[in-house]
Amino acid sequence: MAGKKQFDMDTVLDVAMIQFWRSGYAGTSLDDLSRATGLNRSSIYSSLGGKDGLFLRCLDRYAARYGDKFDAALSRAADDPVAAVRAFFDVTLGRIADPAVPDGCLMAQSVMAGPTLSPSVAEHVKELFGLQRPRLRAALKAGGMSDEDAEDFAVHVAAVNQSLAVMGRGGASPEELRAIVDVTVDAVARRARPHGS
Repeated sequence: MAGKKQFDMDTVLDVAMIQFWRSGYAGTSLDDLSRATGLNRSSIYSSLGGKDGLFLRCLDRYAARYGDKFDAALSRAADDPVAAVRAFFDVTLGRIADPAVPDGCLMAQSVMAGPTLSPSVAEHVKELFGLQRPRLRAALKAGGMSDEDAEDFAVHVAAVNQSLAVMGRGGASPEELRAIVDVTVDAVARRARPHGS
C-alpha cells in the first residue's frame, strides 16, 4: 500500500528481542531499536506500542519459544521424571551454548530490571517468570512425587535453571554447568518414583 511501510513482524520481534536481551531494557533506547529493526521511531510507536509495547511482545515471544521447549522436555515426566528434568536443563544448556543468541536469560535479567520498568511491565515480567514453577511442579507430580516434594523440587530446579544462565554469562564452562545440572538431577532421582514402577 502506497505511503505505508510494510515489515515482517516476526523479523522485527526477533531482532528487537536480541537487542533487549543483549543490552537490557534500560540500556536499550528507541534509537537502538530503530537501528536494529529498521523502523523509524514513529513506526515503533504506532505499530508496536513504543518501547514498552515492543518489550512486552519480545518477552511474550521469548517465553513462548523457550516455554514450548521446556514443555516438550517435561512431557515425558510421567514415564521418566529424571530424564525429563535432564531434558529440561538441556534446553537451557542448549540456549547458553547457542552462538546466535546473547548470553544469559532475557527473563531473568528483566526480573532484575524491575525497578526500571513501568509497574504494568514489571508485573507482566513477574507473571511470565512465575510460569516455570507450576510447569515443573506438574511434571514432577506426574512423575510420582508427592505434592510437597514436587513443590520443593520445582522451586529448586527453577532456581538452578536460572543460575545456569547467570553462571554461563559469568564465564562458567560447559563442563561446570553440566556438573551443576548433574547434582540436581541426582537429587531428583533419589526422590522420584523409580522408572517403570
